Amino acid sequence: MFKDYPKEQIQAKLKQVDKFEAMWGVKPVSKSWRKWCTDYEYRKREWQWRQSIAEYASENAHKIL
Repeated sequence: MFKDYPKEQIQAKLKQVDKFEAMWGVKPVSKSWRKWCTDYEYRKREWQWRQSIAEYASENAHKIL
């Protein structure tokens, strides 16, 4: 079950993005972080993707070794 991050944590990350972009300009990584900070559904899908990767790795770890 997805549980969103606290608003304070999201706002702190957004400030980091603003600072980064002020120094280095807009980069693909900063665009993705900005999207993560401003879009609930994006955060939720990203979390689901990470859960799927972890589940796949867990189920197939024995095949790798």
